[in-house]
Amino acid sequence: MSAGALTPVFIRLKLSLLRNGLRQSGGRKAAYITSAVFALLFAALQLIGLIALRGHAHAASVVVPAVAVLGLGWAVMPLFFPSGDETLDPTRLVMLPLRPRPLVRALLTASLVGIGPLFTLCLLAGSVIAVARGGAAFAVGVVAVVLALLVCVALARAVAAANVRLLTSRKGRDLAVLSGLVIAIGAQIVNFGAQRIGASGLGELDPAGDVLQWVPPASAIGAVHAVSEGSYGRAVAQLALSAGALAALLAVWSRHLTRLMTSPDGSTLPTADTAARERSSTGLAALLPPGRTGTVMERSLRYVWRDPKTKAAWVTSLAIGLIVPVFNAWQGTGSVYFACFAAGMLGIQMYNQFGQDSSAFWMVATTISSTRDAYVELRARAYALLLITLPYAALVTVLTTAMLGDWPRLPEALGLSFALLGAMLATGAWTSARFPYSIPQEGYKNVAPGQTGLAWISVFGGMIGAALLCAPVIALAIWLNVSADGDDFAWLLLPAGTLYGAVLTAAGLRLAAPRTARRLPEILQAVSKG
Repeated sequence: MSAGALTPVFIRLKLSLLRNGLRQSGGRKAAYITSAVFALLFAALQLIGLIALRGHAHAASVVVPAVAVLGLGWAVMPLFFPSGDETLDPTRLVMLPLRPRPLVRALLTASLVGIGPLFTLCLLAGSVIAVARGGAAFAVGVVAVVLALLVCVALARAVAAANVRLLTSRKGRDLAVLSGLVIAIGAQIVNFGAQRIGASGLGELDPAGDVLQWVPPASAIGAVHAVSEGSYGRAVAQLALSAGALAALLAVWSRHLTRLMTSPDGSTLPTADTAARERSSTGLAALLPPGRTGTVMERSLRYVWRDPKTKAAWVTSLAIGLIVPVFNAWQGTGSVYFACFAAGMLGIQMYNQFGQDSSAFWMVATTISSTRDAYVELRARAYALLLITLPYAALVTVLTTAMLGDWPRLPEALGLSFALLGAMLATGAWTSARFPYSIPQEGYKNVAPGQTGLAWISVFGGMIGAALLCAPVIALAIWLNVSADGDDFAWLLLPAGTLYGAVLTAAGLRLAAPRTARRLPEILQAVSKG
């Protein structure tokens, strides 16, 4: 089949996949329509904002980095959301008699159908309007928009084709857990950059714009700006860079398609050495206590490492717990007390302990026949969490203190962090038994349908309870800070907060154990819904 005949078929295929996907459920249709409306509204607002930049001295320094970031987003999208577009998986076509080059053209054209390309088109059009001056610049702008859009789409396709064997495997889907880390870091970087720009003006972006104007797809927009300034030679070079990048991406994409169509899939088959190493790996168990405690701790730690949903929650908490205090300290606006954010984010992992087991909780339930069994189970889960949270909270606190140079406040911050961690372990153990909910194993939802209210009560109710439990330590810290002689006794907050947190944890586990033993059938029913 020729490329001309193949392209309409793939466009209809893309529309059919979209239409049939929306027919699966009303919730999915509502979510898609809502996301589309918000995406298009945001695109329209961006378009208006970029048009408003027209004539500004630093307009190019804004739009060129924006297009570069847009291209980066297209590059990482297949890695973080491999199931977001079924047509990203060309292995579904391996049994069809299709040649790579016509297939590349057809897939590239079909990829232009969707909300993402439309959003990109709006941003690119606004960028051209912002920097173009004169008829020649607008004429080049038309070419630039087409080139930049094709580069973005081809980049996403090339990345997906290069990693499709990995992305469609179980281990490959774990890459999606990095999305929380990237979003957290990206949000703080944007926040930091916005504050710098607000204080110093758009001129702060000039050095970045000067570099990124030579990086495709931003180089296409840089060519429009160059024509507006009369630098036609520079414009030709920048357009050539974008065109060359497009040709290179299409060649890479075609080569990977050929390989996918002609080679077997061995990405999910472990080597003999790997399998032998996994069978003989007993290092973790050797370091843990004997008996049920060590077994439960090992199981919990393996969930953190192997279960995608659990890993995603931990990666996000570890990242945000570090980023918030460190970025604020870096900007000079933070406080050592911001380090308590790390303990708070990690303490959330104690909530809904049984929901993390999902339907596998029935195997745990069969081993719990008394309050003592429930207590040992909860205590071991808390120990496993403490193995990570205690050193991590201490590390973040020391790092934040070092960046601020406020060493006298280190004992106070550590004491408050440990007290908060203990309070969250206590309330987390109790809410795990009182308000359990299921975490679906497939998709990106973290709460099973119909259990959203339980999740809100469990997490936010527990956090409010933890804050109230920490009130005595917070009051002591405030009193020491306002007292004339408080600085001489501020170090007492470290042992006091540590002891108080330990007492709260022990009390919370003792209170949660009998409720867990009594409510095993209800807990099993709640966590198995996903």
